[in-house]
Amino acid sequence: MHELSTAVVGASGYAGLELTRYLARHPRLRPVALYSDRWSGETAGARLPLGGAAAALRYLPLGEAAQAEAEVAFLATPAEVSLALAPQLLARGLRVVDLSGAFRLADPGLYPGWYGFTHAAPELLAEARYGLPELGRAALPGARLVANPGCYATAIALALAPLLRSGLVLAEGVAVAAMSGVTGAGRKASEDYSFCEVDEDLRAYRLGRHQHVPEIEQTVARFAGRCGPISFTPHLVPIRRGILASCTLRLAPGAEPAALARAYDVYAGEPFLRVLPADKVAVKDVARTNRVHLGVAVDARAGVAVAVSAIDNLVKGAAGQAVQALNAVMGWDEALGLDLLGG
Repeated sequence: MHELSTAVVGASGYAGLELTRYLARHPRLRPVALYSDRWSGETAGARLPLGGAAAALRYLPLGEAAQAEAEVAFLATPAEVSLALAPQLLARGLRVVDLSGAFRLADPGLYPGWYGFTHAAPELLAEARYGLPELGRAALPGARLVANPGCYATAIALALAPLLRSGLVLAEGVAVAAMSGVTGAGRKASEDYSFCEVDEDLRAYRLGRHQHVPEIEQTVARFAGRCGPISFTPHLVPIRRGILASCTLRLAPGAEPAALARAYDVYAGEPFLRVLPADKVAVKDVARTNRVHLGVAVDARAGVAVAVSAIDNLVKGAAGQAVQALNAVMGWDEALGLDLLGG
């Protein structure tokens, strides 16, 4: 059985570390190159509980990543770095799974306002396939370039899209409050994310300007056929990992509350998605897994539906989803290499 050779660029970040562990035990993938300036020259086995050939791999400088000798490259890098690397790797015949936002938005005109740069490879935006299998599986087989969804976008789009598609809620006036663990900020030294600053605290941030907003609206509109502007308020909470999103939508006139839960029947048979009563959705039940838990409740007095979803931001929100998407690209069982992840 052929094993695809893989490279991880940005292998010392939180998502890169998760990826390296998953690839090392995946039955059809074989890590052959790891890139990190931080740990250049060290062995992977000195940093991670790995065995065999993966443990003997030495981290290489990021500057050498464009010459990676592999069949698939996972880019766990900032968007600007991915934007520079992906075209070079694709030109050399590698498949690319990009965990940044460099290729998530179809409209290149959105990048200056939301990401702060002009997109240098707009032709690739049309080719990139969005790696959220539950909402876009049909487009993934054979893809050369996969844009891995953002963590918030994953949790929120999966909760919203079926409800808006059902017509039981209005597309206008959608408001989302979501909370993320500190690893969502990445692995960087910053006073704002130090223990003494985040412990016993709760704060909102990037109000009205979080880069996942246009991604969420685009994803929901593709699946549901409609999506108005979404008001999104992210919060930083003092946990290591996990996202809980609460999404408030206005009920359409005549909508039957009992019918709302049936909108999630579109997820029947999904290997990683479970529908629960909304007040039973909890981060602890999805932490360290590729699972999504979601549910919806109705506040009839206020005339709204409240959808709640939970994921692990490093797994289903990043590394696990990247592996799931590649499995779909290759026509393999999407749970391959992820089925043993326990909560």
